[in-house]
Amino acid sequence: MNRRKSRELAMKLLFQMTMNKEDYREVIGNLQENIEHYVKDVEEDIDLTDIDMEYITRILKGVEENRELIDSEIEKYLLNWKLNRLSKIDITIMRICTYEMLFEVDIPNSASLNEALELAKKYSDEKSASFINGVLDKIMKNK
Repeated sequence: MNRRKSRELAMKLLFQMTMNKEDYREVIGNLQENIEHYVKDVEEDIDLTDIDMEYITRILKGVEENRELIDSEIEKYLLNWKLNRLSKIDITIMRICTYEMLFEVDIPNSASLNEALELAKKYSDEKSASFINGVLDKIMKNK
């Protein structure tokens, strides 16, 4: 299984949850019904065996259930910013990484941070990537 591809798909699904105010169960149900549609958007040559559904479900459920704690952790390090002023994609990326740092003991914090930056470079702009790096690096160092 490919953690990077699974993380990217989890990010897209979490973004969808945020935009549509959906429960993680709904999103996972839709994913299972329409998996081909979702994975082709992640990467054209993806094999369904590359997707770690257990990881994706854990991320979506974990972020949903711990959102207040995750958001308050992120907000501690937003200098002169409020969470609601950030782009939804940037918030989504930071929520996944922060969740992993706080709750996924088998994922090294540096790997979570690096993957968050790769997602930011791909789905956000250059300034966002450095901003996200600054916030997540502070979370990692003060954890």
